[in-house]
Amino acid sequence: MAPVREDARSGPRHVASVCHFCHDAAVPPPRRRATITDVAAAAGVAASTVSRAFTRPGRVNHATQARIMEVAAELGYAPNPAARALESGRTNTLALVVPDVTNPYFAGVIKGAERATATAGLTLVIADAQENPATEEQIVTRLGPAVDGFVLTASRLPDDALRRAAELNAVVLVNRAAPGLACIVSDFDTGARQIVDHLASLGHRALVYLGGPAESWSGARRWAGLRAAAQQAGMGATRFGPYTPTFASGPAAADAVLAAGATAVVAHNDILAIGVMTRLADRGVVVPDQVSVVGFDDIFGSDFCHPPLTTLAERTEDAGARAVETLVALGPAGRADRDVAPRVLPTQLVVRRSSGLAVS
Repeated sequence: MAPVREDARSGPRHVASVCHFCHDAAVPPPRRRATITDVAAAAGVAASTVSRAFTRPGRVNHATQARIMEVAAELGYAPNPAARALESGRTNTLALVVPDVTNPYFAGVIKGAERATATAGLTLVIADAQENPATEEQIVTRLGPAVDGFVLTASRLPDDALRRAAELNAVVLVNRAAPGLACIVSDFDTGARQIVDHLASLGHRALVYLGGPAESWSGARRWAGLRAAAQQAGMGATRFGPYTPTFASGPAAADAVLAAGATAVVAHNDILAIGVMTRLADRGVVVPDQVSVVGFDDIFGSDFCHPPLTTLAERTEDAGARAVETLVALGPAGRADRDVAPRVLPTQLVVRRSSGLAVS
């Protein structure tokens, strides 16, 4: 409540509270950002020389270059990115597009890409395609003139759309392959065999795969690997779905598994697998005593759920970093090349308590 001051003529009246520290302190005006002209004047050179010192340092005398950089640091000058882009034709900015920024799988890709971008002295912008191919294509079209290239992670775009994008910007794919485009992919064939061998060793004679989005390249590769490995091991393999790779899709997927009487389930990703386990627990089904559950990705938190999830780990940070390094090597003029070979990163099965002996 505001303090009350007694006035001899008019009686008590309220006075607004004032913070004397804030009231008395002088607020300094915002400092004007130093310009290239300021640096040139202080260094005793032409503005064009300052410009070359930042954009083409090899064309400036060593001593002059050092003096310009010293003065720029003292004045707090930094080149205007937009102006540099107009002059050089490069924005020094890369774009990373992911299908769902809330999916923990992509946190590793983002972290690796950000680290590699910073090392290269570039800026990274991140866009969320919302699991929608049309949205992804709009992002690529809209950001194209503003960036030097794209890292498209788990892209849902068809091959022809990816090639159109690569004709305008350098493009590198993560967990997606398309003819002629540089890509970083996980070894799902070996990983799928690890999963099947693990379940077979526990006595399971068949598995159900809960498939992800129909447009998911990695989902198709996972299923192809599981089906081939199961056939070699003499196991049955059935695919259900597609399911949205979210926790909310778990109940419907779990109900389908129970209706089929499956003893072993492999989910498209860990989030879906955790949603399945939650639904099974709600229905009184014990994991892994009655149903074994395996996921893909080894996301943060997959070892915190109950029971901890058996899952195929991928090198997501490594994938993000390698993708940016490849994009930088391509340069903004990178174009599709039919001789490009995918870079395959290893996978490893992490066995936890969600998988166990088959029901006899």
